[in-house]
Amino acid sequence: MRVQKAAKKLGYVPNLLARGLKTNRSATIGVLISDLTNPLFPPIVRGIEDVLDGVGFTTLLANTDNDDSLEQRRYEALLRRGVDGFIVTTAHRQHPLFEQAAKAGVAMVLANRRTDSVAIPSVTSDDEAGTRSLVEHLVGLGHCRIAYVAGPQFLSTGYYRLQAFLAATIASGMKIDDDLIVLCDSFREVEGERALHRLFATGKGFTAVIAANDLLALGCYDACRSAGVVCPDDLSIVGYNDMPFLDKLQPALTTVRIPHYDIGAESARLLLERLTSPEAPPKSLLLNPTLVVRGSTCAPSSSRLLH
Repeated sequence: MRVQKAAKKLGYVPNLLARGLKTNRSATIGVLISDLTNPLFPPIVRGIEDVLDGVGFTTLLANTDNDDSLEQRRYEALLRRGVDGFIVTTAHRQHPLFEQAAKAGVAMVLANRRTDSVAIPSVTSDDEAGTRSLVEHLVGLGHCRIAYVAGPQFLSTGYYRLQAFLAATIASGMKIDDDLIVLCDSFREVEGERALHRLFATGKGFTAVIAANDLLALGCYDACRSAGVVCPDDLSIVGYNDMPFLDKLQPALTTVRIPHYDIGAESARLLLERLTSPEAPPKSLLLNPTLVVRGSTCAPSSSRLLH
């Protein structure tokens, strides 16, 4: 205690580099983020930092802009800095770089994403349960013609939410209409706008649309405004993620709330476990989402979108 008081009085800061030479640890974790402009990632990062700060670890954050070559460079740069492990939100379903890294013994956890391989631990939300709750909500309101704006299929969040929509549609007794499903190249607002315009152009009748994330849903709002379609009177719209400020929209967006902070915190805890017990079998966590009903959904009326 006397030594600690003296060190504090003198402004002494421990030399982590020297400590790392003794322990073979740098007490730093690399965090690869696919898109820092996406509002869902800051709470994930906050969860990661809160857990790691509590045990003396520092995070080094790197944005990849969903660019494979940039991701490779960021990953290698963090490795050269001697990070003890990685938390990754960028992984594609088939991701050779990270799968090879995991097999080579690099400690790694995927946050909000997973690969088709079981070699890498992950922490995700239950996309099947969340999407099913959206379908059941719309069916409960009386909708029987529901369109779907899907995310990129090379990402687990895009793929598994689409598969969950198909399963929930069949379970509800509705038929799947391929013309009412549009695949987007990214989870961006502009893609959602394009997708809904494509759905309008089919001439197929539908009274509700499920967007695979909130940014796509915002794009659907844009398409409605330009097409003179009123939400929810003409078209109910739902999203996924519950980004900040969705309750301020007109109308406020019905969506699925994902525990993003908890995803980050649990990812950090899982990585610390990997560092402590690297030989333990990899495990993954599935967190529960919550349906949040707001003003963008209502019972279908005699909508002019029905043909």
